[in-house]
Amino acid sequence: MYQIKLLDSYKTAKNYVQDKQIAADLGIPQQRISEMRNGKRYLSDKEAIFLAEAANIDPHEVLIFLAAERAKDYKAQRIWLDITAKLRSQGFEGLVLGMTGFLALNSSTLKYALCTLC
Repeated sequence: MYQIKLLDSYKTAKNYVQDKQIAADLGIPQQRISEMRNGKRYLSDKEAIFLAEAANIDPHEVLIFLAAERAKDYKAQRIWLDITAKLRSQGFEGLVLGMTGFLALNSSTLKYALCTLC
């Protein structure tokens, strides 16, 4: 799971040995980190961005891969799987440049944005 990879990357970047150290940095109960590792709970976007920046991981990448991981509907999971596979095969750098364009899209055109990636 990408979420576990992010937690481990943050732990390594901070030279931490226990998850309770991550929980303290995030200001959440230690049990919540355990729930995240077990797939019962997900990182919020704010938490994910915090961890990504501290671990020198692109926050854009983190949010995309976590969204894919959170998908509950089978069809949505397959679509996210396709998107993330394409991102990995093309190198993520190309997407980061395109993300600037996503910020300029209004809500009526946002639903067509993912088609551009495909």
